[in-house]
This record gives sequence, structure tokens and C-alpha cells, in this order.
Amino acid sequence: MLEETEPDVRFLPAPMSHQSDPPATEPRIHSTPMAAVKERERELVIVEGTTFKLDRPGGHDLLFDHPAVRAAYAADSYIPYWSELWPAARMLAKAILREPWDEYPKPSDGKLEALEVGCGLGLAGIAALKRGLRVTFSDIDQLAVRFATENARLNGFRDFTTMAIDLRCPPPDVRFPVIIGSDLLYEPRMVDPVVNFISTTLAPGGVCLIADPDRESARPFRWAIQNAGLTTECAFARAGEPGGERTKGTVYRITHCTT
Repeated sequence: MLEETEPDVRFLPAPMSHQSDPPATEPRIHSTPMAAVKERERELVIVEGTTFKLDRPGGHDLLFDHPAVRAAYAADSYIPYWSELWPAARMLAKAILREPWDEYPKPSDGKLEALEVGCGLGLAGIAALKRGLRVTFSDIDQLAVRFATENARLNGFRDFTTMAIDLRCPPPDVRFPVIIGSDLLYEPRMVDPVVNFISTTLAPGGVCLIADPDRESARPFRWAIQNAGLTTECAFARAGEPGGERTKGTVYRITHCTT
């Protein structure tokens, strides 16, 4: 048992700073060990009348007790938030199911390529698969990517790829016509890295959909997007379990400036 003098990451969030971390020169990929997952829980998630099946780690707090998770926090202020299904993921999935993808220009094989960054359990990416997009699931944590892909298969999908991505260090020469992400702005220090990632990874003429539950840390996001030479439209969003509490938020539609 840990002594009381040691920090407990279950109740200690990553340092809150209104400044971004120094730009990363090398990606810092994490790999929460499967041994940290003591049990699994299956959840039925209803979005726009469609039911998705998602497996996730049970006992969220127990995940934080594993030495490897504590070491990742000490080294990089990393906490595996992906193990929970957050309201913004539902908001994004709803936006994706409503999006008129049939009106978008298609490549020769008829499928748009979409990157889900910070995929977590993969709900939004699975919604994109249902709408006929070809999805790449990506996350800074390799175990999150594993859960997302297993959930995609659980819902009957096979046509997807994966990448381990630290959005603070965008992979070179990688461009996607569609980027999707939810709750990426959970701390003020993430605003600039997210904006830089979108600016460098979104293909010309592409669209990026970011859902956020109107966290205080997201307030400077719209200004930062515009300052980076991108345009954004904001749409009110609301999501939650049917019959349960609903969370308000915003879906940002981001594109490159055309002038």
C-alpha cells in the first residue's frame, strides 16, 4: 500500500496552467498495461436511435492504482481518462450521425478517410464507420486504441486502421480529409497543441469536428483557431443517457481558410 505522503492520481489532476507545454520534439506514447484492467463492463449506448455496444475498463479508480499508470503520471502528467465514456463523445457521435457525408467529395473507392484523435473507447469513430467512412483510431495510449478497435469489431466493423499519436507532436506528412475528436481541451495547456495538430494534419478542403462540454479551458479555443488561419463554426450540442442527465456543449466545425 502506498504511504499517505505519496500523491493519489485518482484525486490529483494534471497541473492546470494557462500556458502550453513546450512543443514536443518526439511523441510520448503511453501503454497502460492490460494488467491494470481488473474487470470489464459492457455498456449499451444509444445515439440518434442507434444502439452501440462498448466495452470499457470497470472500476475506473482501480486503473489508477497500477504502478505503470502512476509512473506515467509522474513522467508526463498523464492520466488514462479514456477509460470513461464522457458526454462529449456522445455529442460528437450524434454530430457524425447527422452529418451529410453523402454530399462530400469522395475518393475513387467512395470512402472518406477519417482520423479519430484521442479515440478513447472509440464511440465517435464507430459512428463514423456506421456512416460509411474509413476510420483510423488513434490515441496517445495504446491500450485505448486496443479497446476502440475491439469495440469497433463488437459492433460489426472491420474496415479501419490504427495509429498511436501524441497530438502534441503531429506525425509528419500525415493528412486526413476528416478529423474528429471529443473532450480534447480538458486542460488549458491542451489548446495550442490541439490547434497546431488540426492545422498541420487537416487536409486542404477537409473538415474537423471537435466536441467539447464547454469547459472553461476551451474558452480561448475559438480565438486560437482563428489566429492559426483556420475558420470555425460553433453548434450547440447536448448529450446524455436517454432519460438521464444531459450535458450541454459545443461542436466546433473547423476548416482551412479559403481566402
